[in-house]
Amino acid sequence: MLVLAVVSLGRLFNGDNGEQPLLDPVSPAPAVSVDPSHDNDGVVQDDDPPRTPKTKAGTAEPEAVAYAFASAWVDHKNVSAKAWHDGIMPNATKNLSEELDGVDPADVPADEVIGRPALTPVGDGLVNAVVTMNAGKLTLQLVAPDGRWLVDGIDWEAS
Repeated sequence: MLVLAVVSLGRLFNGDNGEQPLLDPVSPAPAVSVDPSHDNDGVVQDDDPPRTPKTKAGTAEPEAVAYAFASAWVDHKNVSAKAWHDGIMPNATKNLSEELDGVDPADVPADEVIGRPALTPVGDGLVNAVVTMNAGKLTLQLVAPDGRWLVDGIDWEAS
């Protein structure tokens, strides 16, 4: 009886009855390998130092652009939305400028820049700058697709 059950199951899964099997054969799992030049934790990290941001001749360095943007961003008291927006526009990409168009400057949560921007190169033509303010930290994403640095994104972290 046991033999009959095993043979029946074999035919069911192998398709010995002339019909397609109920289950298709499963392909083996892909092989996983670890780069032997790195630690045993399997994490591959780039040991190269971050690239120095490249700036087109005659244009501002990313630190100066970040500082100018942050200074204009906190200059929000007793100004119209248009005047505030006009102040940040020279250091912002077109996309960011459009996103911030119509923003009420009274909603800016800080009043003063109290530190120099701390830059972190992310890639070629991409830098993050963290600017310490009196009420938190403003993180700016700067891009330079043509060598001229502009702020393309902002993030606020209250303290």
